[in-house]
Order: sequence, then structure tokens, then C-alpha cells
Amino acid sequence: MFLIFPSNFLRLVNQKEGYNVGNPRRMVIVEDHEVIRQSLKTLISAKTDYQIVGEAANGLEAIRIVRELEPDLVLMDISMPKMNGLEAVVEIKSILPSTRIVILTVHKEEEFVLEAFRAGVDGYVLKHESQNELLMGLATALEGKRFISPMISERVLVGFLQGARSLKELTSWDTLTSRERQVLKLIAEGHTNKEIADHLFISVKTVETHRANLMRKLDLHSASELTAFAAKKGLIVDF
Repeated sequence: MFLIFPSNFLRLVNQKEGYNVGNPRRMVIVEDHEVIRQSLKTLISAKTDYQIVGEAANGLEAIRIVRELEPDLVLMDISMPKMNGLEAVVEIKSILPSTRIVILTVHKEEEFVLEAFRAGVDGYVLKHESQNELLMGLATALEGKRFISPMISERVLVGFLQGARSLKELTSWDTLTSRERQVLKLIAEGHTNKEIADHLFISVKTVETHRANLMRKLDLHSASELTAFAAKKGLIVDF
């Protein structure tokens, strides 16, 4: 899980052809486990074209730091306190769409992979993969291409890119994130996008993204339909 990085491997990384030592890429690491975070810094800081300019332990910290530092690349965990990585991805991409985001996680389930790419990530790497795969994922994302861990079935990414997801994946209540359910409840209660943004401490653009995702996942087309659905699920009363 990227806890031990042999010195000879780090030297090989530094010697890899094509790294631009004169123009280092600025990077933020988001990981709630300090041991893993420090190990990642040890690896990546040894590469002269990656400059670690910030770190965070949860999604809320990540948004604040990325907004302030405007890095080229973010390495993001998914399961974190306060706000998970996928919710943070949506917010960050709405603020800085050109910032590349690579997920580093233990979650290899298809639903996590699909949700990550729907949120806007540029790469998805498993913590069980080799260090080479992580580095390749970072480099690929910076080139403007998508990267997915080899340990994840290729059909997952192909299915996403070709729109070959099943109806269940697109409409299931179970696919909604906790933040999307919060937004759904507030929409059903009649709040405006601005009011929802203020209540959840996110941007209006992020609220709009959540609203669009809700309609797509639930196959609904208006606020009134969202409200009726929320009432059916018991999110509001007296409807």
C-alpha cells in the first residue's frame, strides 16, 4: 500500500526519460491516513518534476487548499471524513476544471469507478497496484488522458466511455451519494440553488452539477419530479 519505497526505485524514477526538471508540476495530496500520505510524499517528492505544494486529510480541506494553490494535479483518496473524495472532485472540477485529479483508493468495485469518472476524475489507481502504475497514472493524467488501474476490468471504463451502462446503474437510488441525497432533500423543500450552496458550504455551480446528476441517475426531468421522488422516499413530509 505504498508504504515502503526502495531508494534504487526512486533513483530510477528520477532518471526516467522525459521528466522536465526546469518546470515542476505542482501537486496536492489528499489522504486521511498520515502514514500513507507521508509515504506518498517521500516517493513523489523524489521526482524533480513533481512539487508537493499542499496536502489535506479530507475533502473539505482539499477544496480549500486547491482553491488557494491552484495545483496542476491532485492525488485523491475516496473514503475520508467530513467529505469524501468524489464529492470533493465535483467541487474542485467546478472551480478549476483544468486541474487533473487521480483517485488512489482500495475500492475496485464497478460502482465506485463509474461514479469517479462521472464526477470528472482523470485517473483511477488502486492502492494495491505497483508504484510504477501510480506514477504512470499521474503522468498520463497530466498529459490530458484518462488512466485506469490494470487491476480493474477494462470493460468498466469502456462501458463508461461508450455509455453502455445498464438502466439500473443510471437510475438506482442506491447510486446516489450522501451529498446528492442532501441536495435532493433541499430541492424538494423548495430551496434555491444559492440557498442550497450556502447551506452546504459549496458553490452554486456544484449544486447545479448535483442537480443534473440527480436527474440523470433518477431519469427525472424537473424540480417537481425530484420533489415527488423525494416524498416517495420519505425525505420530506406533508407533500
